[in-house]
Amino acid sequence: MADRAGSRDGPAPREIRPVGGANPAGRHTAYAGAMSTLRGRVAGLPDWDRCAVMGVVNVTPDSFSDGGLWFDTELAVKHGLDLVAQGADMVDVGGESTRPGAARVDEGEELRRVVPVVRELAAAGVVVSVDTMRASVAEEAVEAGACLVNDVSGGAADPDMVPVVASHHVPFVVMHWRGQSIDMNNRAVYADVVGEVVDELARSMERAVAGGIDPERIIIDPGLGFAKDAGHDLALVADLPRLRALGRPLLVAASRKRFLGRVLAGGEGAAPPPARERDAATAAVSAIVAREGAWAVRVHEVRASADAVRVARAVEGAAEAAEAAEAAGAAGSTGASGAGVASGTTANTTGTK
Repeated sequence: MADRAGSRDGPAPREIRPVGGANPAGRHTAYAGAMSTLRGRVAGLPDWDRCAVMGVVNVTPDSFSDGGLWFDTELAVKHGLDLVAQGADMVDVGGESTRPGAARVDEGEELRRVVPVVRELAAAGVVVSVDTMRASVAEEAVEAGACLVNDVSGGAADPDMVPVVASHHVPFVVMHWRGQSIDMNNRAVYADVVGEVVDELARSMERAVAGGIDPERIIIDPGLGFAKDAGHDLALVADLPRLRALGRPLLVAASRKRFLGRVLAGGEGAAPPPARERDAATAAVSAIVAREGAWAVRVHEVRASADAVRVARAVEGAAEAAEAAEAAGAAGSTGASGAGVASGTTANTTGTK
């Protein structure tokens, strides 16, 4: 891992001045330097000028919605390329299921699953993210061409993760996390889910920055479905502005998750539809969060969400045009009024002479 000769030598970081300030509650540092647009920018990644779409490639036999479909390297690479053809801006490659109750995969097996897929997709020009909680996997994936590390633990599961990400100067997803998947449902206890998630994310961000990660390379993720029930997930989706007040671009990963199944099931006790039948609901969430300023959505089925975020951006553009026209009209009216007053004053002055 980090003791390999030269493995920690990355490109020199560009000079970036962190911008500090308080969030509306006055409790945390808000790293707002990159938030010059609605959804913000991430140093080291393209600016898509809309909510981006991150397609998912699970190189696992046991992921909750598509386990086993892309377990072969060749099939996984083909699927990643298909996702890009369908509209994905980047592809997130993972080799360990984090579904509720999942046991951990050993390091060697995770490396075997992930690194060849990352290497081939990156060689094809795909913007690749690696989904891992292990610093060793993150490091080898970055060396194979990944340009983003997506750690569901936000650096908490492996003490080497933050130093490795910092040394390679790559963007880092800090997700809200309360513990391993094997028992995370027991931790879904909140008095104020949005407030507590914001507080806990802020502390994770502060640890990442203290460990050397450039704040302009940090992305935050509320961790839908991780130590949360359906009500918690819906509350977070409904209150994205409080999350965005942390001052970093926001990744929302709602795809096919349990809370959508609960919504679609309807009545109490009714069986939710299978995960693969929740893609329309996923696209609905993609449209909602894109309009609310999410930086990216992470989805299994790309095409519908790619369409949804583009429609959301068109609506956003129409609203911006209407606001600009209204502002221009108000400015013109003020100018005409001012000119009339000046003309009247001149006339009156001339008459008195």
